[in-house]
Amino acid sequence: MEEQLDLVQQVYELVVNFAVAYSFQLLGALVVVIAGYVIGGWVARMVLRVQERRNVDITLRQFIASVARMLVIGMFLVIALSQLGISITPLIAAIGGLAVGASLAIQGPVSNYGAGLVIILTRMFRVGDTISLLGCSGQVEEISLATTILRAEDGEKIIIPNKHIIGEIHRNSLASRIVEGQVGVAYDSDPERVIAIIQDCLAGIDGVSTDAQPQVGINSFGDSSIIIDYRVWVATDRYFETLHRCNLQVFKALKDNGIAIPFPQREVRMLG
Repeated sequence: MEEQLDLVQQVYELVVNFAVAYSFQLLGALVVVIAGYVIGGWVARMVLRVQERRNVDITLRQFIASVARMLVIGMFLVIALSQLGISITPLIAAIGGLAVGASLAIQGPVSNYGAGLVIILTRMFRVGDTISLLGCSGQVEEISLATTILRAEDGEKIIIPNKHIIGEIHRNSLASRIVEGQVGVAYDSDPERVIAIIQDCLAGIDGVSTDAQPQVGINSFGDSSIIIDYRVWVATDRYFETLHRCNLQVFKALKDNGIAIPFPQREVRMLG
């Protein structure tokens, strides 16, 4: 019991002596670190405002502001370490050695960060754009160094590691997508009249973009019908809703105007 009390007494004296000897250094280092976080946040906000006035892309300006904040905090951390009398030269050497070993173990995340940097700097796409790649399609919600997050119309969040984006072919339709549809009409129909009916029908549908006129025309000639294609631009977050509405309204417009939509027919002859 006495040995334990002696040990506690020694630890207590060690803590007290350390606090007396280094309390001011610890307090100074803490103040420097806090100041670094505060000034780093202020610098990041200032950099964001400057870039907003220059109309810099939102993804790029967020990345630059984050880098500026990290640099400021890093400089203040170095100052804090020097306040404690810690030399940073051996620390940097140790970090360098650890980085070499760690890079071999985390090649996947590192490649994601590299790809994310390429995406941000080259501005392959931006927040708010609609992209399709790797069988996925959605509106870009966030671009970070590691991942790109898409938001589908039904609310699904699609998270794609950036290394899978670089080198792939992707389609960027900005904030919209193209609704494509087709319908077959009878050969005795007037195709010009059919095209005019579909154009008028599509132009009045809620959700169809007014910036670009609907594209309607003959696609091909089938066995029993003329295939009419139609294409319109719609907002990404209403793609399927508008697609279904377009198909329904086209069907009703053709029916109301007496345009027949034939079904495939085959003539079978029995030879006796």
